[in-house]
Amino acid sequence: MRTGQDRVTGTGTGTGTAGQDRRVPWKAEAGVFLAVALLGAGALGAVQPATGVPDEVLQLTQFGPAAGVLVVALLWPGRIRARLAGALRARGDTAWAGPGRRTGLPLLLTAPLITALAAGTYALLDGDGDARLTDPRSLAHPFALIVLAQLIGACGEEIGWRCWLQPLLRTRFGPLTAPVAVGLLWGGWHVQVFAQRPAYAAGFLLGTVAMSVVLGLALEGVRAHRLLLAGGFHTLVNLGMLLTMDEEDGTVLPMVLFGGACLLAAVPWVLRARWDGDREPSAPPGRIPAAPHGAR
Repeated sequence: MRTGQDRVTGTGTGTGTAGQDRRVPWKAEAGVFLAVALLGAGALGAVQPATGVPDEVLQLTQFGPAAGVLVVALLWPGRIRARLAGALRARGDTAWAGPGRRTGLPLLLTAPLITALAAGTYALLDGDGDARLTDPRSLAHPFALIVLAQLIGACGEEIGWRCWLQPLLRTRFGPLTAPVAVGLLWGGWHVQVFAQRPAYAAGFLLGTVAMSVVLGLALEGVRAHRLLLAGGFHTLVNLGMLLTMDEEDGTVLPMVLFGGACLLAAVPWVLRARWDGDREPSAPPGRIPAAPHGAR
């Protein structure tokens, strides 16, 4: 599989905003995004109690990455369109698409697979699996409202992680390295997790990296609706954990099993990517396999 190289789009003449955008290193973009995503999440988490929005319905911290994208867009408006290409509408340049197209349904089906693997193993090992299941009707808020709010919150995260940062890193790194890096950053962004036991934090970090690999490989070459696909997958995982696991109280075993389930679910995606990489013809000269036209 090839490693994409960053290149400058044919917009602008090197003067004004476009010219300034080209001179800014991609690491500066990533650094600003990550700083705002982290600080923004902390600020939003601090004000959530005053808003009256229950954590079970929606966690405002999820909009930290969206805030990061907004700040980057304000600082470097000449790049944001290329970075977010395919997040909602199809990209205008459809001359070449990678092997990851038409993976929407398999991606969404991977989420309940993760839940089934984690919850099923937990029930076998713990011996009291039925006690972990939560009837949606028993929740303090209407389940339909929770589903909608969870999707909105997941999209607030994924517009940053999978629709902005992943394409940015993909212009510099390969199709597996880029999502691994995003997964590590995504996991590290959940700083509160590292206040738990080391095994709990390790299981969580394994889960974020493995899920990031699934998302990165599944969205490779997908040219439209990337945000809804990533947000849908994220939402299904969150709902599955809400209804079948009890890791939120800091219990180590379910989180470790969750991380292991994510790793197992990622294996077929990695194998498929390698298989497709061996079969796919090289991209036409000057093209970046499945990566948007990022600017330096």
